[in-house]
Amino acid sequence: MDIGSLPVTVERGVARDGAPRLSIVIPLFNEVESLPHLKRAIDEMLARERIDAELVFVDDGSRDGSGGVLDEYLAADDRVCVIRFRNNRGKSAALSAGFEAARGEFVATMDADLQDDPGEIPRLIAKCEQDGLDLVSGWKKKRRDPLSKKIPSRFFNFVARLFSRIKIHDFNCGLKVYRCDVVRTFELYGELHRFIPILVNANGWTVGELPVVHHPRRWGKTKFGLPRFLHGFLDLLTVLFLVRYAARPMHLFGGVGLLFGLAGFVILAVLTVEWFVGVPIGNRPLFFLGILLMIVGVQFFTLGLLGEQINHMRQKMERVHRLERRTDDAVRSE
Repeated sequence: MDIGSLPVTVERGVARDGAPRLSIVIPLFNEVESLPHLKRAIDEMLARERIDAELVFVDDGSRDGSGGVLDEYLAADDRVCVIRFRNNRGKSAALSAGFEAARGEFVATMDADLQDDPGEIPRLIAKCEQDGLDLVSGWKKKRRDPLSKKIPSRFFNFVARLFSRIKIHDFNCGLKVYRCDVVRTFELYGELHRFIPILVNANGWTVGELPVVHHPRRWGKTKFGLPRFLHGFLDLLTVLFLVRYAARPMHLFGGVGLLFGLAGFVILAVLTVEWFVGVPIGNRPLFFLGILLMIVGVQFFTLGLLGEQINHMRQKMERVHRLERRTDDAVRSE
C-alpha cells in the first residue's frame, strides 16, 4: 500500500543517520488513556535492552485526544514517527502504512491497549534470530480476556489452523516480530491483518510462534464484537482463496462446475431412461434439479475459464512491462 494514496500525514522527529535495529509499529484508535503507560513501558524496555529503535505510531482517525498525546511524543523524542489518518480506515490499513514507514532491521507490531507486553519483544527477536525465522508471532497462551472473547477466538484459530495447515495457535495476536524484508511482500486491506501468518507463509517466508505474557485491558474499550467475529470467517475464506487459487482459479471453479454438471448429467440421464420406458418426467422436481445443476455447473466452469484468461492477460502485460523497462535501461546505458 502506498501511503501517498491515503488521506494521511507522516511526521518524524529529527532525522538520524542509518537505520535503527528495531521499528515498533503501533496502530491505535481512541487510546488516549493507555498511551502514557504504553510509552513508558516501551522506553523502559528499550533502555534496559539497549536497543536502537524507532516508534511508529499510526493514529487511525482517533477523536479522543490521542493526537495531542502523540504531538507531545513527537516534540520530545526523536525516535518517534507519527502517521495520522484523517478518518478511521481499520487496522489493516494502519499496519500497512506503518510497515511502509518502518526502517528497522526488525519490525515489531503491538496493540496500543497495553494488553501486549513490550518486554516480550526482545524474546521474539531472539527467537527469530536463533531459529532463522522470518516472522515470530506471539501466542497468548494464558489469555486475560472474558470468555465472550476467548471462546470465539479459540474456535476461529482452530479453523484457521485446520484450513491453512500452519501450526501456530494464535493467528491474530497483535504482538509479532518480522524481518524487515517480510513486511514489503504482502498487501493488507479489509481485515486481512488477522491472517498475516498465512499471507507470509504463502510468500515462502518461515513462520513460528512464542508464548507471550498477556495482560487484562485496564484502559479504553475493546473493539471486539460479534460482527467482527463473523467478518473474520468471511475474510478467512478470502485469504484461503487468494493463497491457494488466485493463480489457478480453474482448479476451484472448474472443479465445482464439473461436480455440479456431472450430478445434473447423471440425474437427467436416469430420467431419460425412465422416459423411454414410459415414466412421465415433465413435472418431477428432480427433472428441474438436474437442469439447474447443469446450468450452475456451466456457470462455474465458465467463471474458472474467465479467471484463467484474466491471469493470462495480467502475466502477459507484466512481461511486456519488463521488456519495456529492459529496453529503456539499455537505451540509457548507450
